[in-house]
Amino acid sequence: MTTRSIVFPIYRNQANIPSLLQAVADFHSRYQGDIEFVFVVDGSPDESGPLLVEELKASGYDYKIIFHSRNFGSFTAIRTGLEHASGDQVAAMAADLQEPPELIVEFFSKLEKDEADVVFGQRTGRSDPPLTKFLSRAFWTAYRRLVLPSMPSGGVDIFACNRQVLEAILSIEEPNSSLVVQLFWVGFRRKFVPIGGANESMEQAPGAWHGVSGT
Repeated sequence: MTTRSIVFPIYRNQANIPSLLQAVADFHSRYQGDIEFVFVVDGSPDESGPLLVEELKASGYDYKIIFHSRNFGSFTAIRTGLEHASGDQVAAMAADLQEPPELIVEFFSKLEKDEADVVFGQRTGRSDPPLTKFLSRAFWTAYRRLVLPSMPSGGVDIFACNRQVLEAILSIEEPNSSLVVQLFWVGFRRKFVPIGGANESMEQAPGAWHGVSGT
């Protein structure tokens, strides 16, 4: 079993494949190969999947490519990746590198130091247009009030967790419910890493990464 796995949901990422593979190469170098990459091609209509197959076959990386028969949404794709990940620590990351790869490095560091069982990126600042900011704020206010009071006010982005949390998530028999809610519902020790910037959070209205169907 490898120490770390990163899950990448893939959908319409053809243009991002070169930068994604550079990030993968950097992770592989940083961790001296002790890392696994799990790519879940979520019914993507472009050449993302074939490009990954072609570019990775001679890479020497520890990797898996899983193809969905159709587009199920990012959270379902992430769950598929979690089911196939073999690392003691597992992270999920957007294939278009919405967040800097260094954030995943920080997540893994906190898990390795046993500071937490699950680590989230917490959005602390946005450069969206005023209307988008207002709608996002209204969404998260309602979400915290009606669904999950423990959710941070700005929502959460990418995450990483240890094997204990992963197995708790995979034991839930309702895989189509919100992955974010599941991560909070199972408990365990949480850490939040503040991040700023203009990118969307994992469960924002409208949804995560692409076409979220996990709510």
